[in-house]
Amino acid sequence: MLKNVEKTVNDLTEWIRDYFEKNGKGCTAVIGISGGKDSSVTAALMVRALGKERVIGVLMPDGEQSDIDDSKKLVTYLDIKHFIVNIGETTAALKKNLEESGSVITSDVKINIPPRIRMTTLYAVAQGVEGGGRVINTCNRSEDYIGYSTKFGDSAGDMSPLAMLTVTEVRQIGDYLGLPKELVHKTPSDGLSGLSDEDKIGFSYDVLDRYIETGICEDEEIKAKIDRMHAMNLHKLELMPHFTPAE
Repeated sequence: MLKNVEKTVNDLTEWIRDYFEKNGKGCTAVIGISGGKDSSVTAALMVRALGKERVIGVLMPDGEQSDIDDSKKLVTYLDIKHFIVNIGETTAALKKNLEESGSVITSDVKINIPPRIRMTTLYAVAQGVEGGGRVINTCNRSEDYIGYSTKFGDSAGDMSPLAMLTVTEVRQIGDYLGLPKELVHKTPSDGLSGLSDEDKIGFSYDVLDRYIETGICEDEEIKAKIDRMHAMNLHKLELMPHFTPAE
């Protein structure tokens, strides 16, 4: 938990400005807007650091999205330019072509296709922005710790302001920024499996955050599961291994 939310927000704001000064002076921040706490807080931080004119939100429903109004509420609240790009036909076409090819389509394959198409969409939008755009990653430390993200999907991006902040801390920042509580404290879900994050992973973010911050988890079974998920998914956080030939 953050001891000084105001200082963290101010430091984050300066860090964002510094990144854009060095890696994209005058560039626009391009963010996928899901309507949950992470994209809401990330977008609000970008507006705070760069001004609303340099922030673009991209809403990417996969066909029908039951909570699309949350995404619309956020871009309206922040008064930022946004695009709605429905990826439904694209995901359906890819799944169909994979099935016709004889490739095995598991439930996890189906779940991970939309995030990768969404990241492709974000980079397409960013490349088409006048003056260039930078895609902003919205993953938080809690999700990253257990690998609860899609490699080259929502785990990708050009910079990641929330990567070292737990779910608890992201909510603290959202509240400090005065974002709508229904977005900051919305039950997190991937929007794909039909389950909440916590139902799917089998433990709460409060338990996970406490373990990350203190190393304490009284439930040995949950502790073992968190350790196992962390170890199995470290490859998502590491640079791609490469071979270096001997001289």
